Amino acid sequence: MNEMTQEETAALNERHRQRMERKKAVIDAKIAAADKEIGIVVVNTGNGKGKSSSAFGMVTRALGHGMKVGVVQFIKGAMSTGEEKFLRRFPDEVSFHAMGEGYTWETQDRERDIAKAGQAWEQARRFLQDPSYGMVVLDELNIALKYKYLDVHTVIADLLDRPVMQHVVVTGRAAPPELVAVADTVTEMNVVKHAFKAGIAAQAGTEW
Repeated sequence: MNEMTQEETAALNERHRQRMERKKAVIDAKIAAADKEIGIVVVNTGNGKGKSSSAFGMVTRALGHGMKVGVVQFIKGAMSTGEEKFLRRFPDEVSFHAMGEGYTWETQDRERDIAKAGQAWEQARRFLQDPSYGMVVLDELNIALKYKYLDVHTVIADLLDRPVMQHVVVTGRAAPPELVAVADTVTEMNVVKHAFKAGIAAQAGTEW
């Protein structure tokens, strides 16, 4: 591969500078226009890995800003995760409630799953009515909605009625369109490749 001359390098650097200058002007204008300060609803969905991981990353970010965080785990709960073990070290900053009894194919009891989801939503509602919580994470809520363990319209009404500066993060596959419609930020995570397909068991630290 031929090396660029000094003149070619200088020209490339100048074109890059000009592009970044134009880009900065566009981004600065968008930042200036985004002047609202309000709590947002974030939905992480899709079949790819990382929905809950992203949510708990936001938890650490919120804690870094001095926020109090409430976590309710729907479905999950039969096995303690690394996130739960870590966040329980901070009981004054994080209120953590793992209220499921395991994945739906493990429990195989719809009535019991509905009852557990109802109890979990009562805890979620307490967080959503308490302005001292700057962030509320509703982990795997989408699964409870998908299987109709909870009424999506009731859930949305409670979300919209929360304190104005409170952030909510909802995770789980198959987010219902009604929730997507009212959310402020929605990310769909897609699978490119996953170790499990190659026969590699779920590993502590990467999967749970």
